[in-house]
Formats: sequence, structure tokens, C-alpha cells
Amino acid sequence: MKHHLLYALACTGLMAFSQLLVAQEPSPAVAKAAQSRTPEDPKLVWTASNVVLIPKQLAPGVYAVYPDDAHAKNAEGIPVATAGGFIVGEDGVLVIESMLNRRLASQVLALVREKTRKPILYVVNTSYHGDHSYGNQFFPKGVRFIQHVNTQAYIQGHFTEDVAFMKQYFGSNQGMDELKPQRAQILLHDGANIDVDLGGKRVQIMHLGFAQTEGDLFVWLPNEKVLYTGNPIISGGPSLPWLLDGKLDPALATLKRLLGMLPKDAIVVPGHGEPTDVSAIEYPVGYLEELREQVAEAVAQGLSEQQTAQRLTESMKRYSGYKIYSWVHSLINVPKTYQEMKAAK
Repeated sequence: MKHHLLYALACTGLMAFSQLLVAQEPSPAVAKAAQSRTPEDPKLVWTASNVVLIPKQLAPGVYAVYPDDAHAKNAEGIPVATAGGFIVGEDGVLVIESMLNRRLASQVLALVREKTRKPILYVVNTSYHGDHSYGNQFFPKGVRFIQHVNTQAYIQGHFTEDVAFMKQYFGSNQGMDELKPQRAQILLHDGANIDVDLGGKRVQIMHLGFAQTEGDLFVWLPNEKVLYTGNPIISGGPSLPWLLDGKLDPALATLKRLLGMLPKDAIVVPGHGEPTDVSAIEYPVGYLEELREQVAEAVAQGLSEQQTAQRLTESMKRYSGYKIYSWVHSLINVPKTYQEMKAAK
């Protein structure tokens, strides 16, 4: 009897282990993407050809899509590739972010097709940045693209220089030579919100003000309490806003407004990480408030831009868990903020 019991327990354990392996086995779309994965290039912020996107269901018909290494890298403050998602309603699908190139856009399309055969009706580009919008040209005909009017204007007027920027940080051999600027069919103006009814799924697309660019859009599902942020929120781990266009005060005001409208139990899908919670918004708000205070003090004391950057690199070191802190903080955020405060003074 004892041996029979041990055998039964062993079989039960093996069965549970087998079920665990099945549960963890990647989908065909993920497995196919992994086959074309290349090693990371340490000279790049992240390597596009290394990226494998995975889906995570956040609510019925609501999915996040993000790199499979995001969980580990977010916790370590290491930059990861673009995150987005898709929403499936009774009538069709809305996708958030078309990604950087053909390979990554194709991964998004494959992940959608594993969940539904319903048509893709809309794609939202949360900003003009190429890793959020270059993939538009690879989506099926008939898809309607949603952008802010300033995003559309930037793409049409600065496409060549934006591709050059993307190549500099994400690789010159990442399939960007075939890209052409695309036009959106639905354009939001400053402060505008639109509601999209996918059939049983209500999606709000909002422009709340400047957050990182002049055309940042947020995608909010009020019933499911899921928010897609794009670049204004990088990740749930140690990460900082990129003030590439400066404008600390407007960016801070927009993030505070965003934080104030969200319930505490909202799920946040950041621009470059796995799904997290509202603390991912609280962290950069605290950073921007401290940055503003310390730069203002340095300007008042007559410090130069270089002196200010040197001081704040040390005095704000508690944010250095972000692995590109010395670049984002010391070479972008501090100088941009200093220049604006100096000009205002």
C-alpha cells in the first residue's frame, strides 16, 4: 500500500510538472520570433533583432505586448524595447504601437492572430518616435491609424532625422532602410479625447498635454482600468523620463494630471516594460519635482550648466538604478532643464 501511495504521489507530481511545462511553453508566434533572435549589441540601448515580444492578458480581450526579457531587465534598471498591446472587441481589434520595423510589427500581428481572426480596425501611435510608429506600413490595408496632429506633422517633416536617431541608438542594421513615412487617418488636437467602441469594449484615447513630445497619447479602458502610456512612463522598475524636448514643467503637470485621474488599482502598461501599477507614474513625478527644485537652486546660486550637471549627478544619485542614468539624467535632463530655467530667468 505504501509503495502504491508513493507511486501515485510521484505520478501526480510528474503530471503537475508536465502541466507546468505546457503552461510555460511559448506560443507558435513567440517560438517563431525566437528563432530569428540575434545576440544583443552592447553598444546599443537595446537591440531590435534580439527582441521577442510576448502577450499577457490583463482582462478579457485586453492584452499587453512587451519584450520577453522585460521582467528581469526592468527590475535591474536595464532599458528594454517597446511595449504596447491590443484590445479585442466584438467588432474588431485596436492595437497600441506598431513597433520599430517589419520584424517587430509582424510579431504583433502574429500575436493578435493567435487570439482572434477579427479585423484590426485601428492602430494608435502614442508618439512620433519610430519604435512606436514605423511599423505602420506593415499593417493590413484598411487599418485606420490614430495619432495626435503634431505627431503626424513631425513624421511628415522630420522622418529622415528621426530614422537617423533610431539607427544611432537601436542599430543601423535593423531593417529601417525600407521605411517610409505613413499618414494617419484620425488626428487628435490638443486636449482632445475620443472614444472608440470596438463592440463591448470602450477605449478612450486622450491627449492630456505635453508629456515627452508635443503629441503624446494615452489609451485608457475605464471599465477594465487598464492604461497604456507610451514613452512618458518608461517602466515599473528604476527608470527616468527622457526630456529630449525639454519642458519639464509641462511634462510634470501632465503626469500629475494623469496620476490624479487613475484609480489606485489601475494596471499600467508602460512604454518599455511589463505591466505594472500606478507607482510607475509616482516615481517619475517625484524625480521631476526633485530635478526642478535642485536645478532652480543651482541657477539661483549662479552655477554654470556644467557645474549644475556635476552637482546633480551626485546629489540625485538615488535615481542611478537606471543603467543609463549618466546619459539621460546628466547629459539630457539636467542640461535641458538648466537651459530653460536660465532663459526664463
